[in-house]
Amino acid sequence: MTGNILFDPLLNVWLIAALAVLLVVGIAFAYWRGLSGWPLRALGGLVILGALLGPVYQLEEREPLSDIVIMVEDETASQTLADRGTTTSKTADALATAIEARPNTELRRITLRDGPDNTGTRLMTALSEALAEEPRGRIAGGILISDGRLHDLDRTPDMPAPLHLLHTGQEQDWDRKIEVNNAPAFGILGEDISMTLRVSDLGAAPADATTVSVDVSIDGEAPQRFQVPLNEDIDLPVRLPHGGRNVLQFSTPTVDGELTDRNNTVLVQINGVRDRLSVLLVSGEPHAGGRTWRNLLKSDSSVDLVHFTILRPPEKQDGVPVRELSLIAFPTRQLFLEKIDDFDLIIFDRYKRRGILPSVYLENVRNYVEGGGAVLIAAGPDFASADSLFRTPLEAILPARPTARVLEERFRPAITDLGQRHPVTSGLEQDFGAEWGRWMRQIEVEQASGDAVMTGVDDRPLLVLDRVGEGRVALLASDHAWLWNRGYEGGGPQLELLRRLAHWMMKEPELEEEALWAEATGQQMRIIRRSLEDTVGPVIITTPSGEQIEMSLEEVAPGRFETLYDGPDIGLYRLENQDHTAVIGLGPAAPVEFVNTIADTTTLEPIVDATGGGVVALSDGTPRLRAVREGRAAVGRGWIGITPRGAYETRSVRQTDLLPPWLVLLLMSGFVVGGWLREGRR
Repeated sequence: MTGNILFDPLLNVWLIAALAVLLVVGIAFAYWRGLSGWPLRALGGLVILGALLGPVYQLEEREPLSDIVIMVEDETASQTLADRGTTTSKTADALATAIEARPNTELRRITLRDGPDNTGTRLMTALSEALAEEPRGRIAGGILISDGRLHDLDRTPDMPAPLHLLHTGQEQDWDRKIEVNNAPAFGILGEDISMTLRVSDLGAAPADATTVSVDVSIDGEAPQRFQVPLNEDIDLPVRLPHGGRNVLQFSTPTVDGELTDRNNTVLVQINGVRDRLSVLLVSGEPHAGGRTWRNLLKSDSSVDLVHFTILRPPEKQDGVPVRELSLIAFPTRQLFLEKIDDFDLIIFDRYKRRGILPSVYLENVRNYVEGGGAVLIAAGPDFASADSLFRTPLEAILPARPTARVLEERFRPAITDLGQRHPVTSGLEQDFGAEWGRWMRQIEVEQASGDAVMTGVDDRPLLVLDRVGEGRVALLASDHAWLWNRGYEGGGPQLELLRRLAHWMMKEPELEEEALWAEATGQQMRIIRRSLEDTVGPVIITTPSGEQIEMSLEEVAPGRFETLYDGPDIGLYRLENQDHTAVIGLGPAAPVEFVNTIADTTTLEPIVDATGGGVVALSDGTPRLRAVREGRAAVGRGWIGITPRGAYETRSVRQTDLLPPWLVLLLMSGFVVGGWLREGRR
């Protein structure tokens, strides 16, 4: 029970003050006039003023509330280094025992794990959330057991009691790390990419090393070793070997005594892209679909197109030389002998032998394909004639031979079973969402090699794709693809088909029919195998630790097999399936928990000092716990303090008037009558 005297004025305080002034003036006047009853009159006036102030005696029944101490145990990845984890656990247990042994004191023990998505140590977030769940008036202190490395300083709360940092670092700790900065997400093939590499020693590192070895590996191949200066930035030029994803691994050997080797390796993933795709389009003669290829290729900003159309064949004898019929001369020698290797794709659109391209030029085209180039034949009636391109040195690389028949009848192009699995044509029916319009003409051919992915009249081959040597060849046995573009009978996926076809021939990675790759989401990867076969074998996964895991692949769509795998570690994973290999890096290029591993006290020291707490090294032992008064220093040699708050909960309140009305009337009357009698000397 606790008693207090409270005042509940019956009038405005300023009015009571004015009455008090009048009372003082009146008593002073009575004293000046020599009235002997002035003391009694003064007492009567004081009784009236006291009654107007409304004094009451309040009696409270209070129940004391316990003090709360918040303790955050940092168990993030950086706390697993050296003996920090053991030190943290032992210290937390010892302090928990000491706090629970104190009377009227409760402990809130919080375990902190790594933040999601590589956000690191969310120490202040954990403290803020714990404070939000407790009454501020009961918080007696906060204790952080950590290496001091945090990544959410902006979430620092307003601490109402002493906050202490018990750091787990050692004076002799040191570490070596490798960093790669300015790594782009995309790189142009054939051009150098400049990145900044730095190998740094942190903490109490040995002073004898000035250079270190750095191994650079691309896509898991055998690494190349370089010597680089220590603690200096160096510019590192890198040239990507292929299109698509390139995984670069930079590593430096582990040295005895350093805290961890987790930051001795950095993975950088860069997508290789072509700067410009160079295409040569040769149109044999003007026709209704002549602009189809030109419009498609000109619409792609990444394509450099060189287009020549034979406006007048040489058999028309009017005496005008062919070279004088165009705005510029057809540079056949430059294009087909000197510059042919500069092109990524050559398209012959309804072209036939006209004497413009000698056999030696076409033989050079064949060599170009076998060496890695690409040729597309968009065939018209000319392909079935005696002047067909098939009857040239190109015969050796073409996947089908013409029968000399031109089928002038309506047909609806269809995708073959193999075409449903091929990336050039798979999903075209679903993407268009309607029945395709019909074409009016097809050149009959007999397939000799390659893959027929589309058929026409009576299931005859319409689109045949083939690989020749290092290059690729495609034969489209119709010149009526333009009908889809005009919307005839509803049209069809003309632009998408031709775009895929052109990019497959230019070896774009996303259109490879036999491919293995993986897509990462956090620590989970989706392994994807694309194949023209009906079944594929299991994929073998080699983890960063060298462990091999075999997983089966399930067909999720025609020609597409997938499986999901959760990687246990951050690092480079190797994938193998039959003759196909791939690599992928899981996790961030440099995990934020291992960017800086040396314990840090400078970041939290100003925050701790502002609360009256302190920074204590656990290498000196676990500090004792003391109670200190609010406003006093809460840290000393070998001890830390908490501030008891004395919080309570009021159960009941009773109030009693100190001056009941009858007592006020009695006292006032007595003093007034007494003063009157004294002045009358009665």
